[in-house]
Amino acid sequence: MCQLLGMNCNTPTDIMFSFTGFATRAEEHKDGFGVAFFEGRGVRCFVDHRSARESPLAEMVKRYPIKSDNVIAHIRKATQGRVALENCHPFVRELWGRYWVFAHNGDLKHFAPRLHAAFRTVGDTDSERAFCWLMQEMSKAHASVPSVDELSATLAELVPQVAAHGTFNFMLSNGVALWAHCSTHLHCVLRQHPFATARLHDEDLSVDFAQLTTPSDRAAIVVTEPLTTDEPWIAFAPGEMKVFVHGRLHEPATEHTHFSC
Repeated sequence: MCQLLGMNCNTPTDIMFSFTGFATRAEEHKDGFGVAFFEGRGVRCFVDHRSARESPLAEMVKRYPIKSDNVIAHIRKATQGRVALENCHPFVRELWGRYWVFAHNGDLKHFAPRLHAAFRTVGDTDSERAFCWLMQEMSKAHASVPSVDELSATLAELVPQVAAHGTFNFMLSNGVALWAHCSTHLHCVLRQHPFATARLHDEDLSVDFAQLTTPSDRAAIVVTEPLTTDEPWIAFAPGEMKVFVHGRLHEPATEHTHFSC
């Protein structure tokens, strides 16, 4: 299946180190890749139907220090939908005057909801179909931009309806928060003071974050499988959704929803 990578920070940060390790996994997942960076209310989204191991676009991302509070990246191994640019994640839509970015790892069987004109698919993947349906149902549930807690509660009702059709690991962001849901495999690590050195699992590359950060910096990294060998990665439980805001786990106000990391 595909591979997911997400980052949520309290200050604009580049993802060059993590993306370098992440891109090596395209050797087995070579049906396209993409990465989206939020910058204020705008989004830079780069996608290519070529493997991240071969794409000049991926090489650019590894070397271009784009700084962002929220990033979602995806490496595709096609299960539904042909290998084509329109089927590459992340997907982007507008809702309530904000951009939303979504990427999915998994396979949804017999998921064919009715979609209205505001949210229609461009490609032919189950992933984009699920994203459009989530956007459609969230727009029905809220007339204007709701709080992170309200959105989390709405997603907690919607996500199981999609996950009932198969594997639904996904990441979703509106540039304020990062929502990550696990059906099978997701892991997270919180990088904060005191920072240490980290070494990539898939590349002979390490970085001393203490030399690149300030004591107030925080970053949450979420990925399908841990990227580094010496950080305290925490596995999500199947069916668990976590929400990250300003580089830390967001604790919802409602007492009925529990998130842990």
